[in-house]
Amino acid sequence: MHEDDIVLGALRISLVRKRVKNVHLTVHPPEGRVTLVAPENTRPEVARAYAISKLAWIRQQQATLKTQARETPRQFRERESHELWGRRHLMTVQETDAKPCVKLDHKRITLMVRPGHDQAKRAEVIHDWHKALLHGLVPQLIAKWEPKLGVRVEGYFLQRMKTRWGSCNHRAGNVRLNTELVKKPKDLVEYVVVHEMLHLLEPTHNDRFVALLDRHWPQWREARKELNALPLGS
Repeated sequence: MHEDDIVLGALRISLVRKRVKNVHLTVHPPEGRVTLVAPENTRPEVARAYAISKLAWIRQQQATLKTQARETPRQFRERESHELWGRRHLMTVQETDAKPCVKLDHKRITLMVRPGHDQAKRAEVIHDWHKALLHGLVPQLIAKWEPKLGVRVEGYFLQRMKTRWGSCNHRAGNVRLNTELVKKPKDLVEYVVVHEMLHLLEPTHNDRFVALLDRHWPQWREARKELNALPLGS
């Protein structure tokens, strides 16, 4: 794999050459970073010409990301608002001399921490809880879709990701998901899982991949639009 840059005025595009058949251009949330994946033998001038032909589309995508709502940094304090599965919850904080934990009751999240635990520690407790919630959902979704897609997921991983909702290592058979997904409606989480599992059949976002999405998740364009319109993590 070879990486280079295409510079078009103030716009810098990362050019990645690897073993693919088709050119694929992506504008990544949240910052609007742009990558152009092209076959290994693509000449720089050809890649540049392609990028120029897509310049208006790139600008449109970046403008959309710039106006996208973004969460204000969470302080993990009393009566602070938090999203969970697409619904807003108020936080209650209780200090207790016991192991930190989180409880969910209707529309309230109760964060129990030891006296003196700072914002960083509170964030860590909430993040661990988010991961536990996703661990309760993701295996069910994978098991549901493996027979439908005719694939096998060897493993999945959860982590904070700044620029994408998920990724797939098709060679290892692994799927990686953004822990921010716990804040989104469950049907959108399912869409991301299906999207990444389809990469086990087709690693790139080429026409075949789009056809697979059309077949297995016909409403994927609406799902993608809704997902990217929701507030991003700060």
